Amino acid sequence: MNVTAYPHLFSPVRIGEHVLPNRIVHASTSTHYCADGRVTDRLIDYYINRARGGASLLVSEPMAMLPWQTLPTRPQVLSGINRDALARWADAVAREGGLMLGQVQDNGRGFRAGFRNLGARGASPLPDDLSWTVPEELTTAEVHDMIGAFVESCVKLAEAGFAGVEISAGHGHLFHQFLAARSNRRSDEFGGDLAGRTRLLRQLMNGIREACGSGFIIGAKLPAWDGMTDGIDETEAERITALLHADRVMDYLTYCWGSHSDTLYTHLPDNHGPRMPYVDAICRLGRTAAPDVPLGALGLITDPNEGERIVREGLADLVMLARPLVTDPAWAVKAREGREAEIRYCVSCNTCWGMITSGRGLLCDNNPRVGSADEADWQPGAAAARRRVVVVGAGIAGMEAAWVAAARGHEVHVFGASDDPGGKTRLHAILPGGEGLSSIYDYQLLAARRHGARLHLGRHANEADILALSPDVVILATGSTPSWPAFLPDTWREEGLIPDLREAVRALSAYPGHNSGVAVIWDEDHSAFTYDAAEFLAGRFDQVVILTPRERIASDESLVVRQGVYQRLYRKNVRIVTSVRPLPEPRIEQGEVAYANIFSGATDEVTDVSFLTYATARLPDDALAAPLQAAGVDVRTIGDCKAPRIVLTATAEGYHAAMNL
Repeated sequence: MNVTAYPHLFSPVRIGEHVLPNRIVHASTSTHYCADGRVTDRLIDYYINRARGGASLLVSEPMAMLPWQTLPTRPQVLSGINRDALARWADAVAREGGLMLGQVQDNGRGFRAGFRNLGARGASPLPDDLSWTVPEELTTAEVHDMIGAFVESCVKLAEAGFAGVEISAGHGHLFHQFLAARSNRRSDEFGGDLAGRTRLLRQLMNGIREACGSGFIIGAKLPAWDGMTDGIDETEAERITALLHADRVMDYLTYCWGSHSDTLYTHLPDNHGPRMPYVDAICRLGRTAAPDVPLGALGLITDPNEGERIVREGLADLVMLARPLVTDPAWAVKAREGREAEIRYCVSCNTCWGMITSGRGLLCDNNPRVGSADEADWQPGAAAARRRVVVVGAGIAGMEAAWVAAARGHEVHVFGASDDPGGKTRLHAILPGGEGLSSIYDYQLLAARRHGARLHLGRHANEADILALSPDVVILATGSTPSWPAFLPDTWREEGLIPDLREAVRALSAYPGHNSGVAVIWDEDHSAFTYDAAEFLAGRFDQVVILTPRERIASDESLVVRQGVYQRLYRKNVRIVTSVRPLPEPRIEQGEVAYANIFSGATDEVTDVSFLTYATARLPDDALAAPLQAAGVDVRTIGDCKAPRIVLTATAEGYHAAMNL
């Protein structure tokens, strides 16, 4: 077994009284795979596969450890309804070589749903900085009762075979609210100076240690920076760490960023910023305030080389991965065995966060099989009968179908209009923050070639081309085209005067340089591509103006993505005009685009316009479907060709189409 490439990442480390065989930790992420608070087989399978894939320590999603924690998506601990299931969960992970930890957390007043949490409890009756929820203040007695319930729940986890817990004290949740002066105005023993504001955590940690024993792991995730006045910055975080470390209870330590505020997006860094943005600060904080406590690094770590460097250079002792292990549960095994090219890499798009917070459960753009029983290091089984399959379209939907079908033993031919696969995702990958998307089609291309799919690229396939291959099945993955804006004359479309945003990006990327004047984007799309393209245009024009009929932009993106969009566009002086419609036949030759507010009718205009483009609702490019069906061919449409949606549906439908052959 080849471990020479990453000897530090795969070296043992002591955490409390346990020795882990490697440094890879599954960081807590919610799956929402529970049903009415009950642990399901799918939930257990999710963690089994991450342990089977090589993670040595696995932290669960937040667990229900308090009487008022009744969300159906949280695994119930205190109630006792999962006693047998928790034992089965811990044992299943242990049999795969992992140690299972439960996460201790309560949201308090923190709420990200866009409206108030009417049942919130918190440190003080002060509004949440995101939802403006004002919680019911916990009395002193209730705080002591809460500590007791947490400790009782930890005992139940220990009895079930869990190796320990991680206390999540950041992200603007309840413990964070007690720690920060901004949210804690208490005058009892749990408020006042920093000693008082840390008392809740200290009593909790000591209570768990006393009740569960020295062999029970107690990890802590502390806030490093929340970006708020009277909140927590690195100086305050260092003081908090030192006070907690004085009791010598923590078995490992890590930090997190952001809060329930306009900084929420910072807790899930994406590719618009630097790689591993928090590692140096985590090292500085942990090594200074708690130098003898094993330290975990987290935040946009996706590649084994990054993990190796972190451990080799002493920046941290543990490499904590959430999104990368969602995308590929066998990340560790593949790295250890020198199979890095087979890793499905996280694209850091935060679709997973959007799926979780919208109630749909954990899903992934680059892993259509999240939560499957045999997920780790999966390869498709052989089909019952070999068929000739023609895939038309080499975007990510078509390429997913192609490699899976080829791996199942089918004869697969792929037609792609471009010289390289990836479709519009490849175009997005050249935009600011989009480069991670390349890992989707890079993986698919390698897998398709490895399994013998035949690629016919740089070729617009017509009906005759397809029928000449005598296919048993045709999978149409031909994508979609932005619709022509209603305010523009049809003659302009025929003359090709106004490009859609995709065409604009292609053209301008081929001719670098600055253009004078204002670029206007008419936005009826509201996807990440539009705003990454707006950033791109902001570097090519004096100014960019986005006009949209909705009351905000990025409506189709999750909150953490939308916050990042606003932050970047405003910093680049992009002007955002909402709730408007352009007036018919804009006077482009005069450098003007006039518009009216859709509610009041009030008009205004953008002047000095030198470029106009549009991102509109997309229409399926499914023209080949009818003639092929008329010729008696079994035709199946997937991705945007079926109905224009998102990356998640493209890869999922490609996978399912191939598995259903």
